[in-house]
Amino acid sequence: MARKSGAQSAEDQIKDQVFSELLALIEESEKMLRDSASLASNEADSVRAQVNSKLEHVSYSLAGLRERAKPVVEATQTYIGGHPWQTVAASATCGLLLGLLLGRRD
Repeated sequence: MARKSGAQSAEDQIKDQVFSELLALIEESEKMLRDSASLASNEADSVRAQVNSKLEHVSYSLAGLRERAKPVVEATQTYIGGHPWQTVAASATCGLLLGLLLGRRD
């Protein structure tokens, strides 16, 4: 089995971190919305401020992850630019395999 390159490993870590941050944001938002249904005006303002704070935190995290992902994207673009025929062959093979697998589902 082929080993993952450092760029692929870093990309997987970035994806996992983004996914976990988004799930945490969704869970916190749902909880706060449930809790705010019966709150008075002052308490609702507090909940809105907490949701805003969480959204700002996630936005900041995503900006940082985007910056860390730039080298991975650039390396991928460089590889594709330097090996266009291998990229086409790999893409066609993946498409063929996916088509065969989906065709067998019927």
